[in-house]
Amino acid sequence: QVQLVESGGGLVQAGGSLGLSCAASERTFSSRTVGWFRQAPGKGREFVAGITWKSRTTYAESVKGRFTISRDNAKNAVLLQMNSLIPEDTAVYYCAAGGGAYSPLVSTFPNDFPSWGQGTQVTVSS
Repeated sequence: QVQLVESGGGLVQAGGSLGLSCAASERTFSSRTVGWFRQAPGKGREFVAGITWKSRTTYAESVKGRFTISRDNAKNAVLLQMNSLIPEDTAVYYCAAGGGAYSPLVSTFPNDFPSWGQGTQVTVSS
């Protein structure tokens, strides 16, 4: 329903930082819950962080205190700032948008997000 484009992935050394952006194609994006998920080789898709239309946030325990999700509605985008990166953060990172509007909660289940981007690779070296 909503076309999403991730950007900002790349190669970074452990301890470094990287910022990801998820840009949407249409105006209702700001009313939707948006989640970041990641998938490493041989593993399932893992919830990373999510944010509601009112900027209520939820984080996976593994990234809490290191990652920050935020909205930039002027740019119709959701950002993921990743600090203190470790090799275990290496994965393809996907942005996903929920199908409804004004949900007060963040879902951690991929099936609750009907719209997905193509993903961006994040590689953290030691």
